[in-house]
Order: sequence, then structure tokens, then C-alpha cells
Amino acid sequence: MRLGVNAAARWKLVKVPADSEWVVYRNKLSRKHHCLLIFPRRDTSCFLSLVPDDVPLSSLMLPGTHDTMAFYGWPIAQCQSPSTSLDRQLQAGIRVLDIRLSIVDSQLISYHGIYPERTLFAEILSTVHTFLTTPSTSRETVVMSIKQEDSDARLFSKLVHQEIVTSPGGLAMWYLENRIPTLGEVRGKIVMFSRFSVNGYGWDNAGIGIHPPIWPDNDRQGFTWNCRETLVRTHDWYTLPSFLSIPEKVAFSTDILVTPRGSSCPTLSISFLSALSIPLVFPPIFARGFGWPQWGIGFEGVNSRVGKWLLDQFDQRGENDVDEEPRIRGWALMDFYEDPTGQSVVPLLVECNFRGRKCEEGWV
Repeated sequence: MRLGVNAAARWKLVKVPADSEWVVYRNKLSRKHHCLLIFPRRDTSCFLSLVPDDVPLSSLMLPGTHDTMAFYGWPIAQCQSPSTSLDRQLQAGIRVLDIRLSIVDSQLISYHGIYPERTLFAEILSTVHTFLTTPSTSRETVVMSIKQEDSDARLFSKLVHQEIVTSPGGLAMWYLENRIPTLGEVRGKIVMFSRFSVNGYGWDNAGIGIHPPIWPDNDRQGFTWNCRETLVRTHDWYTLPSFLSIPEKVAFSTDILVTPRGSSCPTLSISFLSALSIPLVFPPIFARGFGWPQWGIGFEGVNSRVGKWLLDQFDQRGENDVDEEPRIRGWALMDFYEDPTGQSVVPLLVECNFRGRKCEEGWV
């Protein structure tokens, strides 16, 4: 029996045998009434292998990490746990990497603002190449956003090109057109999303991949831009007044991921779930929350709220009515993606790729 969800839904992951093919969530509505959601347990390391080639990347839900390599500088600069290496992220289902680099001694090294994050760009490229050339994961794709964290634009662009050319796989590993490809076009490849260089200096035909023409800083309402025939909706409001703004942040971050039906043109939604509030609340607290909110002490973090929102969305459709099932699509980038412990949002984001589908978007 299926029961509706009330506003105070408290979804919890149900413990099942480790070898179970299913993942179960329960929402206790009353002493006698419970709502269950049951999903297949998917292998997040290769979930894109189950998606048809004709599906455009704009019609997928790709989990991502904000400041992917920001393992150091707690609490201000750190955005990912040191235990979640890049390889572990890829195996967990992360498919959008937010790589931020600066030039140090003529080499590119990962940075978050002015804080060094230690990993060389060459090491990042090697890790992604290994992932995409391993037989079990060779049908995946990875979107890599590359952002410049220093001021010498020409040298930065030249070094990015140089390091890619000399890395394993070279330029052949990369998709460098400024349009949204289908999955079949980029299996086994890295999709360039360039947040550097105005004119593609040093690149053949100025080809630096998907290149947003604008990126307003800390825009609360979000902004839009066009990538050929695709409308790109972007939400990157990251400096909040206080932790009390978390519900508003979550609302903006999730609303953009619900694709309206009957849209007149292809749409890609990019949503950053990350945030901080200077000088008191930093990324770990925004992502994880603090205290014991289930007992009314403390405040629930962004990741937990987004997870519950996803479960509510999955539970809102009518019985066997695919037309009413919400289409949650886009690229969602988060901090501390494994939290809350044991209830990571990533498998729920992966599951979005297999819901709300009919004969559309290349899906048969």
C-alpha cells in the first residue's frame, strides 16, 4: 500500500542484507503507517553503461563535487574529505569534476582560492585516464570543469593545453566542442567545461569545450546562458547570510533540477549545492549540518535536506503513472558528498537517470 508523504517526512535507510539487490527507505508516518521506497542497488562505478547512446548529457543527472580536490584547509578551504580521493569519487558515481588550478613554478597545481590543495594537474589527468580506460568503466564519461585561480590568463591556457597533450591519452581523450554532446559521442572521454581563457589562446581553432560566456559571482537567483541550441540554467549562490538560509539555498538548488515538461528547447541545469557564510559558518557545517536536528537541537545540513527532497520527489507520482513522475535532470555539485554517513545523496542522484523516462531524449 502506498501512502502520501507529509511535510515532516523523515526518510531513513532500512538495513538490508549486504548482498541484497535492493535499497529500501522508510518514512514513518504514524505508529501503524509507514511508507517504503524500494530501488535497485546500482553499481555507481558504471551506471552510465545502462544509458542509451542517444541521450544528451543535458538529459542526464550527473553527480559532481564542488572543488573536487579541496582536501585541505579545514574549515574554510576544505570542501571534500581527505578519504575521498579522486579515484574513490569516480567509483562512487561522481561524473562532474570541479578542478581549480594555479601556476606554481611553471606547473599547474590544484588550489582553492589562495589555498594550495597540493595535487598536480598531471596527477588528476592520470587518474581520470586510468578510470576511463579500465574495461569495467570505459563506457563512462567525465565532465571536467577547469577554473583558473590566478591572473595570467595566457600562460594558464597554454599550460592547460600543454599538460593535456603530454598526459596519457593526450587530446584524443577530450571532447572540445562548444556544444552539449550525446552520451555516445563521449563515452571513454573527458568533456571540457572551460572556466578559463576568453579566446581559446593556444588551442586549435580556439576549441576549449563548453565555455560559458558569463558567470556572475554569487548570483542568488541564478543565471542562464546559451550553448548552441541548449539553454543552460545555472545556480551558484554560495555566500549565504547565515546557516538560517540553508532552507532557501536548498530550495533554489533543487528547483532548478526539475525539468519542466513541454520545454521548447533542450535545457541543461547546473546546480552547486555548496555554500559558506563568512565569518562563522564554513563548508563542512553547511554540507553536514550540526548538532542533533532530529531531536530539535542543531540544524540539518544541505546534503541531508537534498536527499529527503529527492525521496519526496520519487514518492509523489501516482501508481504506475510515468507521465506524473518528476524529471530530475542536470549536474549537481556538492561538498562532502559521502555525508550524511550511510545515506549519501549520490545513489539517489544516480537513480534519477532511470526515472521519469518514456520514449524521449533518446531513451527507448
